[in-house]
Amino acid sequence: MPHTVDVVVIGCGIAGGIAALRLADAGHRVVLLTRSHDPREANTYYAQGGIVYRGRNDSPQQLADDIFRAGAYRNHPDAVTLLAETGPSLVEQWLIRRLKVPFDREAGTFSLVREGGHSVPRILHAADATGKAIHIALLRALQQHSHVNLYPGHTAVDVIVDRETTTPRCVGVWVLDQRTGQIIPILAPFTILATGGYGYLYARTTNPVTTRGDGVAMAWRAGARVGGLEYVQFHPTAFAHPEAPPFLISEAVRGAGGRLVHADGSPFMARYAPEWQDLAPRDIVARAIFEEMRTHHLSHVYLDLCSALPAEHIRQRFPTLYLRCLRYGVDITRDLIPVAPAAHYTCGGVQSDLWGRTTLPGLYAVGEVAWTGVHGANRLASTSLLEGLVWGVRAAEDILSMSRPAIPSRIPEKSPPRLHKSPPSTILKTWREQIRQLMWEHVGIVRDAQGLALARERLATLAEAIEAAYSTYGVTDNLVGLRNMVQVALLVTRAAEANPHCEGCHYRADTVQAEAHVR
Repeated sequence: MPHTVDVVVIGCGIAGGIAALRLADAGHRVVLLTRSHDPREANTYYAQGGIVYRGRNDSPQQLADDIFRAGAYRNHPDAVTLLAETGPSLVEQWLIRRLKVPFDREAGTFSLVREGGHSVPRILHAADATGKAIHIALLRALQQHSHVNLYPGHTAVDVIVDRETTTPRCVGVWVLDQRTGQIIPILAPFTILATGGYGYLYARTTNPVTTRGDGVAMAWRAGARVGGLEYVQFHPTAFAHPEAPPFLISEAVRGAGGRLVHADGSPFMARYAPEWQDLAPRDIVARAIFEEMRTHHLSHVYLDLCSALPAEHIRQRFPTLYLRCLRYGVDITRDLIPVAPAAHYTCGGVQSDLWGRTTLPGLYAVGEVAWTGVHGANRLASTSLLEGLVWGVRAAEDILSMSRPAIPSRIPEKSPPRLHKSPPSTILKTWREQIRQLMWEHVGIVRDAQGLALARERLATLAEAIEAAYSTYGVTDNLVGLRNMVQVALLVTRAAEANPHCEGCHYRADTVQAEAHVR
């Protein structure tokens, strides 16, 4: 592995992958790191619904209006304008022309569907596995590129900061080679965080284990600003079966006519969102389901697709979902689909500007790890892949416009502690599940001051124990992840405590009760 490169990118989903590809096309030497041994193991690969394109009778302003509405108008206006005005063109330039992603077509034109919170059909898709189609095409281009070195099974431990200059600057990253246990410094004038979000902090989540908050924790320890961390979006419809993980039931299912119902087939969304009903923004739908479950003492509700579409149409439009549900005895062409909310997307993260620059020079953040403010207090459906694409390209363009800063001749920081002995796996597993359960129970869909205080106290105790283990045993991928998880869990909890307002997916029950009492 080279120790000095032009750019190091951490994470190989759409944001990191596109940034690496753009830089490599321009001749930069790029190292692309992923902690997973299989580079497909990224949230991009698992994205089902689609990516925002341009609808018929659509406009950037109409898209922007939908983004603002979904985000409870807490969005950063410049970021929304940038996404709405440049996003569809970048989809065409990079995904359609450069990567030739096989999006679905009807009668020769792209098939566009409508999802929750969208005023028109504008979602481009590849059946119900859009992220998979994009990621496979992107990985193929990266693996064939002579200027990209892709390293699976390599965990970024901490970014390296040169603090001996007038202004501290990120100059690379410490990397754990999981195969050898070696900790390697990779120096680079520019480092891009594209590690995804922190959805795995929750006991019930649609996210893979890779989304444990690594990028947010590394940036925070390095001194970069973070923000918006309380805005955790809970997807309303994750599969709810005692023998299955809570995998995503895409918003596209409701876009195709699926309705949320009880076991007797009675719908309920009209009571919560008369105008939008089942296509209301995700925060509204998730809280509606949560309330129905609480009121009626249910473990889940149901999604009825079989009443809306013919069986053959369902199998053609949702082939992946059909087979996956069938594995657990649910035939979505005939049966109601059991669903309940789960942590899905994190709208906050490492503060970054319109070019992906963080407050630490030399360090960029793109995709879900970043807090650009584009999503405000709640993300509009199918804007996540678009955000990754837009800011991945933007970060690369910004780096290409800059002269290369000098890299210090010696490593300016001490190496993380090397492994002395293997930590007991049972203790690590117990700590991990305690963090996830605390977050689900007290920092979840509905929050209040008492629960948040309890979570903060218990997480602080866990953080002390985990930090002691990290110092005692040294660096392993599991301990790195656990350390990052508890640090980010504390940051999220404190952010939720500090925000007494109900905004989008941050819902404080005590605030609602207090306002009702005043009225």
